[in-house]
Amino acid sequence: MPDIAINVVPHDALTSRDLVGLRQLFDAEYLDDFGEWDPDMPYGYAPHAVHVIAQHNGETVGHIGWSRRTVAVGDDEVEIAGVGGVLISDAVRGERIGSRLMASAAEAMKAASGIAFGYLGCREEVVSFYTSCGWIRISATEHSIDTSGRPSEDPPGQPLLILPVEVEAADWPVGAVDLRGRAW
Repeated sequence: MPDIAINVVPHDALTSRDLVGLRQLFDAEYLDDFGEWDPDMPYGYAPHAVHVIAQHNGETVGHIGWSRRTVAVGDDEVEIAGVGGVLISDAVRGERIGSRLMASAAEAMKAASGIAFGYLGCREEVVSFYTSCGWIRISATEHSIDTSGRPSEDPPGQPLLILPVEVEAADWPVGAVDLRGRAW
């Protein structure tokens, strides 16, 4: 396994070198389909308050971002860390860097205090990766603001996952999820 450094960096503490590395990582994967990466509104999704960054020999090879938000679930309010921007460079895929990043992100959520759950939506083909990292799939209608800025509703069945941070999985409320903003 390559020697990988993983750092947790608040968004407002990203250095110009961090931004260059993240832009290279994201643009290598998404430039052709979505244009240049913007750290303050990545591809129309919500920005991240915290970045978990993997580096190998000074090159950014992995990222997970998250932001704290109070969302509505059914009749309850839940403090979550909305997760997005999960990306591993082709150069280190298969080296378990993603699992290490997910563990570091979970530790950072716990250290932030007051976060009940991690929360993310993803593509069906990567659900097994997240469940292998301790995430649990839920089924709920999700309300959000889409990448173009319009209200959106997704029916139950799309991949939504939670990670118990300060509570048990059974404490996730029943009902529709209102992200009260853009997804990550």
